[in-house]
Amino acid sequence: MYNVIFDMDGVIFDSEKTLLDCWIEISKQYNLDEELVRNTYIQCIGTNRNQSTKIFLNAFHHFLTKEDIKNIWNESAALFRKKYSDCNLPVMPGVTEILQFLKSSGMPAGVASSTCIQTVKRQIRNAGLYNYFVGFVGGDAVAVSKPNPEIYLLACREFGFEPARTFAIEDSFNGIRAASAAGLRPIMIPDMVAPDEEMESLAEFICKNLIDAMEYLKQVC
Repeated sequence: MYNVIFDMDGVIFDSEKTLLDCWIEISKQYNLDEELVRNTYIQCIGTNRNQSTKIFLNAFHHFLTKEDIKNIWNESAALFRKKYSDCNLPVMPGVTEILQFLKSSGMPAGVASSTCIQTVKRQIRNAGLYNYFVGFVGGDAVAVSKPNPEIYLLACREFGFEPARTFAIEDSFNGIRAASAAGLRPIMIPDMVAPDEEMESLAEFICKNLIDAMEYLKQVC
């Protein structure tokens, strides 16, 4: 039996681009360079909050204090919630189709996200997708999040999945690195950054969307 583990942001929900827009909007109040904010944000995709904070501090420590970073984070999150509540997060095309396919094929699915577990479960439940998954692991369950493989190794243990027979569907470089290092079979659906040679070497398959991923799974499983 094969299994599938999904990342959440950028794979199930089209949330990364919308959150970046909020970061840029709030960062203007702090006179930060938009391109630097964008590039720094991209480095954070797939990491948990602790790691993201360190990345932002490293990029902006000449301009901002740790308290400033915390304020920007909280204000950006508040703006995001105002624009997109948990009940109307934009869902990626093909989510329902691939989940229904997996369920009908008897292929268990789980979620391993760098987002904290309470948010993961709440957002998945509010989107009406909760019952498609056998379990969830959040970024707050591991000491070091993606690209470290710990979150995928933990997810496989929690879900009873054998890594070598488990596909990981990811959009980010950090996610693909983590899945590959954990011995899973990575499928990449690029969201904000086009794949490079490293991603082409680590990902088993690179596709345009979840429908393409579903068709690939039909072929190989």
